[in-house]
Formats: sequence, structure tokens, C-alpha cells
Amino acid sequence: MRLSAMGDVAMTVPVIKAFVEQNEGVKITIVSIPFYKPFFEGIKNVSFFEVDVKKRHKGFWGLLKLFPDLKKLNIDAVADLHNVLRSKFIRKLFALNGKQVAFTDKGRKEKAALTSLENKEFKQLKSMFERHIETFNKLGFSIDLSHPNFPEKAILSNDILKISGEKGNLKWIGIAPFAQYESKVYPHDLMQKVIDELALNNNNKIFLFGGGKKEIEILNQFSNGKQNVIVVAGKINLQQELQLISNLDVMLSMDSGNAHIAAMLGIKVITLWGATHPFAGFSPFNQPLENCLVSDRNKYPLLPTSVYGNKTVEGYEEVMRSISVESVVEKINLTLF
Repeated sequence: MRLSAMGDVAMTVPVIKAFVEQNEGVKITIVSIPFYKPFFEGIKNVSFFEVDVKKRHKGFWGLLKLFPDLKKLNIDAVADLHNVLRSKFIRKLFALNGKQVAFTDKGRKEKAALTSLENKEFKQLKSMFERHIETFNKLGFSIDLSHPNFPEKAILSNDILKISGEKGNLKWIGIAPFAQYESKVYPHDLMQKVIDELALNNNNKIFLFGGGKKEIEILNQFSNGKQNVIVVAGKINLQQELQLISNLDVMLSMDSGNAHIAAMLGIKVITLWGATHPFAGFSPFNQPLENCLVSDRNKYPLLPTSVYGNKTVEGYEEVMRSISVESVVEKINLTLF
């Protein structure tokens, strides 16, 4: 079980994929909301149960319907990778019915110490991938993520090619400049400079990802007047986005869902970090730590100030300006070549 959010669901994919490859004779049913179903398509022995959080499975009475719906699947064990009120309720019902259950320890105490403004314990914590593996260990299964197998690059449909064009010898760069919280978003004026600099190279084609009317307006501003900068947002669905992302050479993202989507597909990912920090365990899968460009802790010693970016600290609103445009462009170019 992992109902949300997009990046967190994407982070389960490498673990699930390795699990079924390394443990024959086991079938996994992913319990999540329908939107995330494309993440798991094509993984052997994995099926998807769609939780209807808007109608049938909404609220407390919906959970009472969800349990018997899942029980029909003859589930032997439950791995709760979410560990929130809803998933706790379901797993406890399974436990009362004699099923083996385990849940992911999110390390809330350690994360609180990492982001504390006083007596901060600044150290690398377990990744969420490690924490999910521990959950499956409790159920008697072992998983090794040291040699991951990634899916083949998708063959792009005509609908996508109408937007992207043929790749040829071009370098395809994805940029996802948004995040749920402003404390994780690179300033728009600096991102414009990054895009402008990358667009000067005619061998680069840049794809801008996002969603919603306001974000699309900003992306259109970023791309204005540049033929090799294409706004993808609002033009294709999630499944098509996954296919396009699988053909990228690199993805530049905030600490957000697109970073984890690209990483689960085996794409090189560069991330920019503001109030949050990769030490909290949310660094994209199989990416070197040097690809995480973090804000200056010498100038802002209280960083990280938040695990998820939902907390603000006075005087720390502009921490991401300490990540220079030059360093971002240089990292992308080094990754490409």
C-alpha cells in the first residue's frame, strides 16, 4: 500500500521491480490511486488495485469497504509502505484476520533531528529505498538494489513525436522547475537563465514539465522565442510523459516527483535543493550524491529546515539563490558529455 504522493509512489517502483525479479513465485498487488497505475505497467507479476478515494473508498466508511474488496484477492501478507492513518487501519484489519503485516518506519525522529533549528544532527539518514527493503525483510523477503534493471527506452508514438520531433543526434534535456512548496523551487529568474544558456546550444532540445494553468503560463514564458525549448505540460497524459522521459538524456528537477519518475526509468537526474536536503533520504534512485546541488550551508547553517519543504524559516526564503546558474548549467553539460 502506498496511496500518495507522486514522488513517494515513484520511489517504490525500483524496490517493487527488484522484489519480483529476485523472488520468484510471488505476486504483488499495488494498492494505490488510479493515476499512478502507469508507473507499474510492464513489471512482471505485479497487478494494480485502484483505490477509489473519491467515492467507494472515501472516508471511514470507505475504508470498511476497501478491506473486504482487498480480502477477495486472497492476500497472504501486507506491506504498508505509507504508514498513515488509512493504511494503518487496513493493515490492522488484515492482522486481525491472521495475515502477516509489516510497515515502513519513516524515521520521523531522525528526520526531526536533521531539520531541527537547535542541536541539529546533520548526517545522512537511511534512504526510503532502504526503509522499504527493511519492510519486505520483515515479511521474510530479501531485496538487492545494487544492480538495478531499468526498462528499455519507449518507442515514441506519433502523438508524442508531433510534439517532440525525432531525436536524432540531439541531446534531450528535461526540466521540471516546480514543486509542491515554494521553499523547494529554484527562483524563476534564475531558471530562465539556465534555460536560456542551455538553449544557446542547437544540439540541445529542452522539454519543460509541469501541470496546471499557472505553471503552464510560466513554462510558456521560459520557452518564449526559443525553437528548441518545448512545453510538454498540458499536451500529453502521464503515460505519454513516462515514454518521453524514458528517452531523455538528463532530467533537471527540484526535490519533487519528476526527479523520482526519471530515476525509476534509469535516466540521469540532477536535483536542486532549498529548504530540504538529500540527507533526509529522498535523493532520487541510483543517482550520485554530487548530482544533488544543495543550497549553501555555510551561508545558511540551519539547512535543512524541513523534510518536505512545508516549513519556512525567517531569513531563509532565498536560500536557493546560493545555487548559481553556472553550477547548474555546468553540471548538466558534464552529465551530457
